[in-house]
Amino acid sequence: MRTPKYPILDDHIHIDPRNGKGIEAAKEYQRAGGTHICLVTKPSWSLGVHPTTGEDFNQVFDETLDIAKQIHDKTGLIVFPILGVHPAEITVLAERMSYSEAADIMMGGLACAAHYVAEGKAIAIKSGRPHYDTTKEITNLSNQVVSQGFRLAADIGCAIQIHAESGPCSDMVEMAKTEGLDPNKVIKHFGTPDTPLTPSLVAKHEAIPELCRQQREFTIESDYMDENSRPGAVIGPKSVPRFTMRHLEQGTITENDLYRIHMHTPNKVYGIDISL
Repeated sequence: MRTPKYPILDDHIHIDPRNGKGIEAAKEYQRAGGTHICLVTKPSWSLGVHPTTGEDFNQVFDETLDIAKQIHDKTGLIVFPILGVHPAEITVLAERMSYSEAADIMMGGLACAAHYVAEGKAIAIKSGRPHYDTTKEITNLSNQVVSQGFRLAADIGCAIQIHAESGPCSDMVEMAKTEGLDPNKVIKHFGTPDTPLTPSLVAKHEAIPELCRQQREFTIESDYMDENSRPGAVIGPKSVPRFTMRHLEQGTITENDLYRIHMHTPNKVYGIDISL
């Protein structure tokens, strides 16, 4: 395989050997020109885990780290694990307990994730609130979970990816500051240009050229789910390198833009070294 000319990072991707293409999806990404990935934990239930305590999420985190090692060993891709608790866990857990108990377990899971980051096994944590219509109780409890995530990220000096409703999530700026966390260290997964947080834009987002002209700081993701039941969702594993190189070849972004997206912004936000 040719040595890639540019560093290419997918800021939010899932690789799931249980339910999807697994390592083959990572190989597709690499063949398209990808060099680095942020491998994000999937919901507990998708890996057959049904937590009753926060510590039960360690099973999910350990499997994510094992997948990260497999990817690196079999492809040479540089993998940065991001570990956390999917915001929809509150709805799923509440089938077996109260919403308050579910939120407590989720916060316990985030504390476990933070330990992995503190030990250098992952680069960031993940949290959020439901991106679907829900009740005021669930929203309030979910915001408590998010605040716990911000507090943990501030304590250990890491970034946090947020999975939440579409739109700016502007209230999270003050939420982060209240917990001592720089809002620039909050990455809005599946972000939009209007967010005051650091957006991670899906690779096909039409605003990428304009944001580059503004020299905005953002990252790019596929949010590839790697589930055979939903092939190619959200977009396929080749998408980040393909869209990036298409923009570069068409002149809608420059080499400097590419390096800002795939190297400099991830370094600033996560503190990770992106190099070839």
